[in-house]
Amino acid sequence: MEKVAITNHEIHPLIAKRWSPRAFDSSKLVETEKLSQIFEAARWSASCFNDQPWVFIVATKDDTVNYQKMLDCLVPFNVSWAQAAPVLGLVVAQKNFKHNGKPNAFGEYDAGQAVATLVLQATALDLVAHQIGGFDAEIAIASFHIPETAKPVAAIAIGYAGEVSNLPADLRERENAPRERQSLSSFVFTGEWGNAASFV
Repeated sequence: MEKVAITNHEIHPLIAKRWSPRAFDSSKLVETEKLSQIFEAARWSASCFNDQPWVFIVATKDDTVNYQKMLDCLVPFNVSWAQAAPVLGLVVAQKNFKHNGKPNAFGEYDAGQAVATLVLQATALDLVAHQIGGFDAEIAIASFHIPETAKPVAAIAIGYAGEVSNLPADLRERENAPRERQSLSSFVFTGEWGNAASFV
């Protein structure tokens, strides 16, 4: 299933095609080469001081022990659909700069940029990804021995799109709902807060 964005202005087709489905094809593993490619894309994301403060902890479905540990980090609602994804991961931001050990106020921002780059590469490879806020960071820290110098900021499910009919009934309607976004004038300002830029 595809849900290409209906935009007010022309954007790159990859951006329009990218969306966050919950329906994954549980029978189709992601090829090793494609996994390498999406994380290579993340590697080349921009970051403050080129610090590259992101870490990805990844489990594929054929790695049953670590995959279950990853599922155990998710809240039950997200387990209900994410358990079909062939790849689950945690996005972790390192708290301090590597070059001087000082706190990196941009670590989480940069980790987010890396994930955005990863997701676009996944889209280019006909994969889908769903980023997840509903996870237990303390369980993740304990299960994967994440040091105090790092912070889990999100989970992510990656794989091939599946059939909406395979989702729990309460999620099918949400999956089929039209995609919506705020207007540009609600968040692109000039001069002062709330004053929409003239070009939007």
